[in-house]
Amino acid sequence: MTSQNKENFKFAWRVVAAHVIAYFIAGIFAMQVFNYAELFSSGTMSLFMKPATDPIVALGPCLQIIRGLIMALVLLPVRKTFTEERYGFLKLGLLIFGLSVLSTFAAAFGSVDGFIYTKLSVMEQIVGYPEAILWIFLFISILWVLYKFEKKTISVIVIFLMILMVLMSTAGYVYALQIMKS
Repeated sequence: MTSQNKENFKFAWRVVAAHVIAYFIAGIFAMQVFNYAELFSSGTMSLFMKPATDPIVALGPCLQIIRGLIMALVLLPVRKTFTEERYGFLKLGLLIFGLSVLSTFAAAFGSVDGFIYTKLSVMEQIVGYPEAILWIFLFISILWVLYKFEKKTISVIVIFLMILMVLMSTAGYVYALQIMKS
């Protein structure tokens, strides 16, 4: 494996790990603070959001590995902008906020098009902002730590957290399936 391939692999691994860990933490925070179970099961939100009890929702954090890989592949051509330039991770955070929250290519709630084209109330539009901002902050912070402090201990902790989150997500999925059968 060439040194360029090693760097690309290391970048992809770090993006995936940072995304999954940040997604898990931000999701737990939002589920508890904003009571997504109730919010998604009533009103307009129930028309397009799965209930929090749906088995696939429990598996969501585990499936975020796929999303993390997509993010890594998309960011790979410009990774040096974030990893080597001054304020690079701040630039990454602003880019993600702009493209994935405010200016999506669909009428997602909370986006400019969501405000224009959906029937959601302003509160329904912005309810996800704190979770998105927390995720972005955690994501770029974890990536920054992984690049700033290239220590084996940190890598072991990240691997442990990834394994733990995948196991918890899978266990939640299996548990939710058993509830559905009874």
